[in-house]
Amino acid sequence: MPKKKLHTGGCLCGAIRFEADAPAAKPHTCSCKMCQRHTGSLTATWVEFPREAVRWIGPGNVPATWRSSDFSSRAFCPTCGSSLGAIDDQPTVALLLGAFDRTSAADLKPTYHSYKGGRPKWWCIEIREA
Repeated sequence: MPKKKLHTGGCLCGAIRFEADAPAAKPHTCSCKMCQRHTGSLTATWVEFPREAVRWIGPGNVPATWRSSDFSSRAFCPTCGSSLGAIDDQPTVALLLGAFDRTSAADLKPTYHSYKGGRPKWWCIEIREA
């Protein structure tokens, strides 16, 4: 039987840690204004997991959330303020790739860009096929 892939990560101070033990889904970049303000970056890089595949394992337990839309809440560390992702009403947890311990796994590589029009025209996002 193949070994199950386990993705781990957490916030800057280490209080909020996660494990995700399902295949990563919808790896993508996004330049919408909400993602820009959530991350402080012109582009966020996301990957999704089923909610039941994500475990919050750090000493801070679960991240704090802020309701950002009719269908989702943004997740962050209440101690250091690190953005961790979004917890959707549907059973999905979208995690920001910058919060992962190892970002080079093939299943984390973005395959498309959402809200490309939200970026400044000088900001070039290039998604290349492997």
